[in-house]
Amino acid sequence: AACRLMFQLKALGIPEGIPEFVFHATRKWRFDRAWPAQKVAIEIEGGTWSGGRHTRGAGYEADCQKYSEAAIDGWKVLRATPQMVKSGYAVDALKRALT
Repeated sequence: AACRLMFQLKALGIPEGIPEFVFHATRKWRFDRAWPAQKVAIEIEGGTWSGGRHTRGAGYEADCQKYSEAAIDGWKVLRATPQMVKSGYAVDALKRALT
């Protein structure tokens, strides 16, 4: 999904952003890709249909903390599934968030 998103960004002339951007000084949390100047980030959540880490108890709770802290710090964090990347929804949402 990440490769497809990069292809879509390039095709639309959207800056690629920074991969694995660390946004929290003490917890060292990372965004899958971020645009720090606009405080916009995207997280591609895998395993949504297969009971992956992001949908199980401890993983889900950790993600909630991460996204809450990002919001407190003023970040717009877009969350997308691989299916949302494939359909083009994720890149469209990013385009709107960055403008």
